[in-house]
Amino acid sequence: MRFLLALAVVMLSAPAWAQAPLSLEGAAAPSPWQRYRDWNKTRWDNYNTLANPNRTPPHGAEIVIEQVTGDPGKGRTLAFDRKRGGGCLACHVMGPGTPETPGNVGPDLSEIGKAGRTDQWLFNYVYDARVYNPRSVMPPWGKHGFYSEAEIKDIVAFLKTLKTPARFANPLDDPAKRPKPVEDRDALDPFVNPAADHIGTGKRLFVQACASCHATPEATFKRWAVEMPRWEPRLKKVLGVEEFITRHARATSGKDWLMQSSENTDLSVYLHSLANGEAIEVDLSSPEAKAAYERGVRLADLKVGQFDFACTDCHGQAANKWIRGQWLGEPRGQFDHFPLWRTSRNQIWDIRKRFQWCNVQVRANELAPDAVEYGDLELYLRKMNEGQKLMAPNIRH
Repeated sequence: MRFLLALAVVMLSAPAWAQAPLSLEGAAAPSPWQRYRDWNKTRWDNYNTLANPNRTPPHGAEIVIEQVTGDPGKGRTLAFDRKRGGGCLACHVMGPGTPETPGNVGPDLSEIGKAGRTDQWLFNYVYDARVYNPRSVMPPWGKHGFYSEAEIKDIVAFLKTLKTPARFANPLDDPAKRPKPVEDRDALDPFVNPAADHIGTGKRLFVQACASCHATPEATFKRWAVEMPRWEPRLKKVLGVEEFITRHARATSGKDWLMQSSENTDLSVYLHSLANGEAIEVDLSSPEAKAAYERGVRLADLKVGQFDFACTDCHGQAANKWIRGQWLGEPRGQFDHFPLWRTSRNQIWDIRKRFQWCNVQVRANELAPDAVEYGDLELYLRKMNEGQKLMAPNIRH
């Protein structure tokens, strides 16, 4: 009797999400996973992914080379070409001939030709900068197959000609003077943000499928979205809003609203909107949740893909800088607006789709949206945004 009373007290005091029925079997995303039709279809099986951190080949030893001879004209063309991995201008200003909107993640190379660097140093830094700095944000252009050794020699020949500071006729082309972008659009105006229209769509789904158990969603779910993701002991993984929707709907109504389906996304948009204005809070009280968060910290620092980039490269070392015309923000402020309308793709994205896009952009094979690793990474990023007030669905380029 005492045990039953104690159990009743625990059940009454536990948050509603902890008691919610969940389908524990099977995937919550399309399986086997296939990349979105309009995304790059190339695979990068020889390089690290968040699930397999031991694929990328090591950098090897510094290549000994006394003198580089190459064609500076060809090198200039290669350096300025955006089609080969984004080119050098993604991160560097490169003298008076620098085209529009260069980045400044890397140092200004306008006078590298009189910096006293040896040909060997210049060649190796382009070929694979990891021989000098294992945590470099410079992609291993030669080691990872972006450029041949002959092409790198041409690029080095061009670098040796750079001895004059850049001048920009348009201040917007100067990354040191380019103003930081400010998002001031009315995110909840459906004429401005198409995702706002989906709040109503999601509400209608909720009324059809959920209202019989949750008659007052404005009260019941006022803080639910800002307290997700959470460690789910029944699944032994971090459970986010979208995977919860899939597994709860499957368990209670038999509906198979897989992650990133239109129903799942619309319901996520609605549930997030109910928590607008509430501060994000993360529960790391259990040892399992804390361990998942610590795994997320390590995943954020893991270099993946052909570019050999980590989350902390773009949103740590390179934060508050420009890569081409794109501003790289800090981790804090990267999560309080999801789900959102992605203007460059004309789609609503949840945070897991953003993770997948980042993977593909650095030429790493993405994972399915219900991957354990994405759950750990989401928990880490949510913790980085703790205290921020939710405003979703939002709008970003």
